[in-house]
Amino acid sequence: MRILLISRCTPYPLYLGDRLIVYHLARELAARGHKIDLLAFGDPEQDCTPFAEHFRDIHIIPESPRGVGSYLRRLANPVGRFPAVEAEAWSPDMWRAIKRAFDAHAYDLAHLFGGIHVYEFARAVEPLPMLITPYESYTLFLSRLAAKNGDVGTWLRLQVAREFERWMFTPYAKTVVVADRDRDELLRLNPKLPVEVISNGIDLSYFTPQTDQPRDPATLLFTGNFDYAPNVDAAIRLAIDILPRVRQVIPDAKVQLVGNKPPPEMCALNSDTVSVPGRVPDIRPYLAKASAFVSPLRLGAGIKNKVLEALAMACPVIASPLSLDGIDARDGHEVLVADSDAAVVDSIIRLLNNHALAAQLGAYGRKLIEDHYSWGIVADRYEALYQQIVR
Repeated sequence: MRILLISRCTPYPLYLGDRLIVYHLARELAARGHKIDLLAFGDPEQDCTPFAEHFRDIHIIPESPRGVGSYLRRLANPVGRFPAVEAEAWSPDMWRAIKRAFDAHAYDLAHLFGGIHVYEFARAVEPLPMLITPYESYTLFLSRLAAKNGDVGTWLRLQVAREFERWMFTPYAKTVVVADRDRDELLRLNPKLPVEVISNGIDLSYFTPQTDQPRDPATLLFTGNFDYAPNVDAAIRLAIDILPRVRQVIPDAKVQLVGNKPPPEMCALNSDTVSVPGRVPDIRPYLAKASAFVSPLRLGAGIKNKVLEALAMACPVIASPLSLDGIDARDGHEVLVADSDAAVVDSIIRLLNNHALAAQLGAYGRKLIEDHYSWGIVADRYEALYQQIVR
């Protein structure tokens, strides 16, 4: 097929989780002979070399800033919610790029990645069959945040998000999210919305268990992009609230918090027992050596790539229920599920004292990824969806 792919971001660098699906899906589809042109928001000076081979044509467009007032005006004016001409769009530059692509090539369908950043181009890509992948429900994300924080600002953002998600995906033949809970939230807002769940995948040849080296005896690992507040919340809880209680029973226990842009309050945790190295060139050695991957997330939405990566590396996983959204892992089989700080502490102590359990979780976790979460499986499902909407 000839596909016009319009994305809220470029598909690189891959340590930013929202890049992963665009990169790997394009790589899989291009290898199967599909022709893909990419229009993405980002820095026009970005080096496209790492992903250029997966696309026939690439154009990167700076994203226009917009304030709260622009969102409220669209809510107040139903007629203008889906712009009909470039002058009405938040990004006239992207609108023009779409029209230039239409002038240069014929397409079978349009696939848009992102929510509020790209939904407005529905009428720009007509009459092509079109689907949109917003990754997650922003309403679900804000609902969880509001339940924790309860501040007025979060509550107001939640009301705006709910109103947008009632209608913003309605022109699309399919809306795709990565987890059941996100689908359920969108259907609660709009029961008639045609929503599909297609999870993210894992590069199985890259994330491979290292069977030739032993794991550390008492090293707990958490990874993530720490430019994302839910990851910071989980990391600080692991280091401050959970680790000291584990060390009362296992004095040698320590924590590694690895990932992009740790804020000052995380960097201040560096000590003999807590390591905050920041972004590293390769996360695999950390996943190969850790005794357990511990994900005590209590905020966020969508699927957690970090958990998929740990499972793929056969690293034993202890996770909150939210950390497992979109991942069909069973408590006591592929993971240990812990829904409170006390439960996380108990699960860590249990795992560190039971090598057979750790080995079982690692083996079953890897098999789960092999059977259900490869990028090839993800591409199969998108291909089927493309064929469905084109027919």
